[in-house]
Amino acid sequence: METETTAAIEEKFIAENAALREELDQALQKAKENMDGWQRERADFMNYKKRIDREQATLKENITGEILKKYLVVVDDLERALKVRPTEGDLAAWSEGVELVYRKLIGILESEGVRRIPAETEKFDPSRHEAISHEDNPDHESDDIIEVVRQGYTIADRVLRPALVRVAR
Repeated sequence: METETTAAIEEKFIAENAALREELDQALQKAKENMDGWQRERADFMNYKKRIDREQATLKENITGEILKKYLVVVDDLERALKVRPTEGDLAAWSEGVELVYRKLIGILESEGVRRIPAETEKFDPSRHEAISHEDNPDHESDDIIEVVRQGYTIADRVLRPALVRVAR
């Protein structure tokens, strides 16, 4: 009787052990599924966060560019005024003040990353220049810029305003 009881206890123990092992395997499988799902959601969230950060940076650049573009017309006006500035008399001191304002404005624009497009030394590039005329000119090769009518500017490798130029044919 004692051997029968021991055998029954062993069978019961083996059956319980198998059931517990099966339950453990199911719990481990469920934990693995939960971990995989959590890791996918975390990766999705990180991608979402990176995308939102990129979109916000682009939006900031666009807004900054649009605001700074409005000041470029002031720079144009100051440049035109300085081209015909008086060098003698009472107006010479006034023109020096205008030049100081011009330099401060250029300094502010440069501190914001605005750079002038050096159109005078380049060949015509439709992505950076806007041609207002194509002219025959024996002193220049085809697609050389003859004259810059209005300066162009870039910000962060993006054209803020193309340079208006006259181009040789």
